[in-house]
Amino acid sequence: MAILALICGAPPCAAAADPATFVEVGEAAGIQFVHIGGHTAEKYMIETLGSGVCFLDYDGDGLQDLYFVQSGTVPGRQGPKAGDALYRNIGGGRFADVTAAAGIAEFGYSMGCAAGDIEGDGDVDIYVTNFGPDVLFRNNGDGTFTDVTQAAGTSNPLWSSSAAFADYDADGDLDLYVANYVDFAMDNNKMCGDLPRRIRTYCHPDAYEGVPDALYRNQGDGTFRDVAAEAGLTRRYGKGLGVVWSDLDLDGDLDLYIANDSVPNALYRNEGNGKLLDVTLASNTCCSEDGRPQAGMGVDAGDIDGDGRFDLIVTNLSGEPNELYRNLGGMRFEIISFPSGFAAVSLPFVGFGANIFEFDNDGDQDIMVVNGHIIDNIALLNDASTYEQRAFLFENLGGGRVREVGRERGAYFSGVFVGRGLALADLDLDGDLDAAINNHDQRARLLRNDGGNARHWLRLQLRGHGAGNRDAIGGLAAVTAGGRRQVDEVRSGTSYGSENERALHFGLGDAGSAEQIEIRWPSGARTRVEGAAADQILVIFEP
Repeated sequence: MAILALICGAPPCAAAADPATFVEVGEAAGIQFVHIGGHTAEKYMIETLGSGVCFLDYDGDGLQDLYFVQSGTVPGRQGPKAGDALYRNIGGGRFADVTAAAGIAEFGYSMGCAAGDIEGDGDVDIYVTNFGPDVLFRNNGDGTFTDVTQAAGTSNPLWSSSAAFADYDADGDLDLYVANYVDFAMDNNKMCGDLPRRIRTYCHPDAYEGVPDALYRNQGDGTFRDVAAEAGLTRRYGKGLGVVWSDLDLDGDLDLYIANDSVPNALYRNEGNGKLLDVTLASNTCCSEDGRPQAGMGVDAGDIDGDGRFDLIVTNLSGEPNELYRNLGGMRFEIISFPSGFAAVSLPFVGFGANIFEFDNDGDQDIMVVNGHIIDNIALLNDASTYEQRAFLFENLGGGRVREVGRERGAYFSGVFVGRGLALADLDLDGDLDAAINNHDQRARLLRNDGGNARHWLRLQLRGHGAGNRDAIGGLAAVTAGGRRQVDEVRSGTSYGSENERALHFGLGDAGSAEQIEIRWPSGARTRVEGAAADQILVIFEP
């Protein structure tokens, strides 16, 4: 076992006295990206659902870079040629647009992204979901990328939304799940809205049939094969918008949860033999408390109540509560959305990107949600609703309860936007988590966390060995500090069409060290570290 400790080099890692506040610094940081939805009078359904954002260290310098997904002019229409954008983190809180130099401009009508090292060569590759064929960019290791979609066999012609990498079959390399949405096409665009008043709107997903998702198994030679049917993924679900892999039963393999739009969500238990078993209904995670399917958008997993098991959150349409499913063990969940304080505030809002994370380093998991309606002229139909909406920040109060505190923690949470993709990373390596947001038809935003490092923290960077899962996706860490035990796992995907950084971030509160760190690697190997000082990054290598 080898451990490399990188001590925080930013100004005092645990010195600030003010509570954590998020400050919008996108333009000052050099982020010029503006999302384009390509809205038309015909209200094509694709125009309103993009887009995601991904954090990744594409050049291996230890700093988190940013990939913004662009939609652009709808297919078949004349308009500006706009593509995705890659921004390199050059340090000092600044980014440089390196899209052209990296050769990674994607000009499809894109929805989301996911990042993973598909070849185990140490370089992070990028998968982009599209309306139309998806794109897989292989990282060449020299700052450039190559489109290998056709050779890899991952083009996926359906309308896809979110994607996530995981070694679901435990063979040592990363597989890929792609959530596909509905059978909409440019030539089957339906007339929806208040027709007597001649108000056309984007159609509800009920207007179209769902389509099956894809599970691409990594063949180990640079190619993938769709094994969704043979793995056991049922096709009675569909209309997928969010996906997360998480070891929900703590048996050492990754289970799969999909947020579906207006049909039941889906939960599959990993049987450990390449098969996924549908346990949705028995788990109590398909629907609302009264058993109704909801318009699931974003999703994440995390330990909200501190019991060592990963709970689930799902964001939904206005009039439907955002749901918090508490993990009871044994793949059984309890809906605590309203008792927890997570649901009531969400009812007038349309939730998209959502993440469970630690923003104030007090030792428990908080939540951020970005909101924005899908109907751009909703005010004509409902004077109680708006297209642009404010974002939420929930502080964990302990005992499975949260409180929405956004307006107390930054001006951004008082403004209104059309939120879609949300991703998290410690951009400036100062010991607290920052956020990137891809707003629909608006400028992207970068929220710097100021003061979140007033309390102690510890970050773990897990490094798998061999020529496979180098980022240890699926690895689980338990940190005991100040008598409190916290757990987290390395995930790909989550939120809505977005990707967080790989490092695991733990808030230690007043504890100046962690008494114990336990790592369970995806291979099943285990590592234990005793007495790690707070306020540092530990890079831990698999034995």
